[in-house]
Amino acid sequence: MNNDYEKQIGLRIRSLRIVKGYTQETLSAKLQLSGCDITRSALAKIEAGQRHIYPDELKAIKEALDICFDEIFYPDNYRC
Repeated sequence: MNNDYEKQIGLRIRSLRIVKGYTQETLSAKLQLSGCDITRSALAKIEAGQRHIYPDELKAIKEALDICFDEIFYPDNYRC
């Protein structure tokens, strides 16, 4: 995946997490409870664009934040 694209996705996940009022620790705990083993450190790397995000992780983040995929991929033009 394109590194710039990964950074954009990571920044968008970070923004959505903050809007929901979650810390990295809170979101990673929600993910782990749902069966997605992402530590706070791994989440920080995803948000910084320093770690690849796998499709199952992306789906779990979407569900934990109660958002649609468009909010992650098309932040300026989503229709959920």
